[in-house]
Amino acid sequence: MSTSQFHRLGSPDRSRVRITIDGHAHECLVGDTLLTAMLTAVRHLRISECDGKPRAGFCLMGVCQDCWVTLAGGQRLRACTTEVKQGMAIDTTAKFDHGI
Repeated sequence: MSTSQFHRLGSPDRSRVRITIDGHAHECLVGDTLLTAMLTAVRHLRISECDGKPRAGFCLMGVCQDCWVTLAGGQRLRACTTEVKQGMAIDTTAKFDHGI
């Protein structure tokens, strides 16, 4: 079984960048959203703080609030509307307070 959720159908001639997800290096393409980059590398974006189950985004356009991820430094951002940058480090195990 594959370790990724998405599979690239082609290899566009775009430059590659490296990110880390939970300490593991992954290569993605310049212009990818963080959601695309992550799900072509792993099965989920984060673990839900409500039910402990993996989440992979929902609306894919920045509306549903389901794709929030945490950078290794603690900054939260939406994976579906954030473009990858060289050296990004994502921590899928980080917990955050929704202020509820």
